[in-house]
Amino acid sequence: MTLLRKEGFCAGIVLLALGMAGCRSTDHCCPAPYSAAPTNQTSAGANNPVDRASSSGASGTVAGLPSISSSTGGQAAGKTGHLTAARPLATSPLESAESNRMRTASYRLPAPAPSDASLASDALFAGQAELSLAQLVEQVQNRNPSLQAMAYAWRAAAQRYPQAVSLDDPMFMTMMAPASFGSSRVESAYVLQGSQKLPWFGKRQTRGQVAQAEAGAAFQDVQDTRLQIVQVTRLAFYDYYLAERQLEINEQNRQSAQEFRDTAQVKYENNQVEQQDVIQADVELADIRRRKIEVGRTRRVAVARINVLLLRTPDDPLPPSPESLAPGFELPPADSLRQTAMARRPDLAALAARVRSEQAAVDLALKQYYPDAEVFGRYDSFWQPASTQSDLRGQVGVNMNVPIYRRRLNAAVSESQFRLSQRRAEYQQRLVEIQYEVQAAYEQVEEARQTVELYTNQYLPFAEQNLALARANYDVGKTTYLNLVIAQRQLFAVRETYEQTLTDFYRRIADIERAIGGTLSEPGRPEDLPLPSAQ
Repeated sequence: MTLLRKEGFCAGIVLLALGMAGCRSTDHCCPAPYSAAPTNQTSAGANNPVDRASSSGASGTVAGLPSISSSTGGQAAGKTGHLTAARPLATSPLESAESNRMRTASYRLPAPAPSDASLASDALFAGQAELSLAQLVEQVQNRNPSLQAMAYAWRAAAQRYPQAVSLDDPMFMTMMAPASFGSSRVESAYVLQGSQKLPWFGKRQTRGQVAQAEAGAAFQDVQDTRLQIVQVTRLAFYDYYLAERQLEINEQNRQSAQEFRDTAQVKYENNQVEQQDVIQADVELADIRRRKIEVGRTRRVAVARINVLLLRTPDDPLPPSPESLAPGFELPPADSLRQTAMARRPDLAALAARVRSEQAAVDLALKQYYPDAEVFGRYDSFWQPASTQSDLRGQVGVNMNVPIYRRRLNAAVSESQFRLSQRRAEYQQRLVEIQYEVQAAYEQVEEARQTVELYTNQYLPFAEQNLALARANYDVGKTTYLNLVIAQRQLFAVRETYEQTLTDFYRRIADIERAIGGTLSEPGRPEDLPLPSAQ
């Protein structure tokens, strides 16, 4: 070993340098922490939600996504942060460079959803006077297993970056001649070698850009799933509201029909009308009871739908719905909504991220024309004897691949370019579809709003006035019971249709908010996005 220390000094230095390079490779490649972008950040999808990291004990959460945490311990807990999803169309995401970087990330995922066996009643809404839409949406998001699955997929994608930019593990090789040990004729013969593979300049960074863009796309997929869940939940809530209002209208209709029946009975007993009026009243009451059965079934289905979204048993009780949904919502202009959608739609941002990923893949394929190197240091005691050959035992060298098979390399470049063209075409097609979706949803909201105003200002007042006149005329014998029944049917049909139209208005609002990628309260402002914490 004295000989090794003396004659292998150069090789020892090389081995030590290789070991240090391998251990520190990830630290050198990982970028400095990314600072949160302002809300007017340009370029659709340019903000990557996995660009910035803090320690694993921290969490950054925003309403609408389940909170996420690491399962492993960490340092410096308690850090939080937000990124914005601002993506104005002033700069195309196809033209913006991938300047942001990403570090390892870990998340606190929501508690596991209960299994089928554990679906049971809970005290989620105990003591509440009415069902809150905001609370319902929050609870559904926290419990939804699809959103949890997407969050896990995002978490997995975020871990690809440190793998992509890392150096390969250093290699250590040893070899010996067993017969030389203890021999009196030759010295002990052995070889010690350490090596490290070094990709061509920029290859690791480009691989990191591919992984970073894919992680960004995975995050936008989480956002898109969240929007879908919010929309489905709101539609279920409005179905529940409509069923309860229809039950109330049915009860009011029954009470009114019973009063008319009592009036007809008195008139019949006093020989003022025929018995047919009483029988007609009984027929009308029977039809109202039939309608109650139908609406009751609709309500039970709506309750089951909400409970399933909450992972509860379908027949668990719910608080009553709000007594009314006040109209009077004014939409921004359609052009403004289209611009907002193109800046905020997560599915469009996901496609933009995949375009950036394919662009980085093209760059990586072009870099394959350049060779990779493998440096090594070796101490070889097979040189004999030590008295004359000791200076030759410490050795350094380089292995290098020679990329001469250009047909394979050219095909790889062509493949990546075709995939890039495919992603760009998909992005452009989705852009056109989003503009259509927003315009169609806008027209539906306007139609529903105008219809609600028509029922409020004309249909309901006229129907109420018509029934009042029919009732007064029947009491004094100026009209028939059939006319009274027709007026009653018209009024309660108008009331049911009004509630149906009002509910449709709010359904269309849910559709247009899904189409623009967020709420209408501040259409020009992007939503905050949750920030993962570093591991």
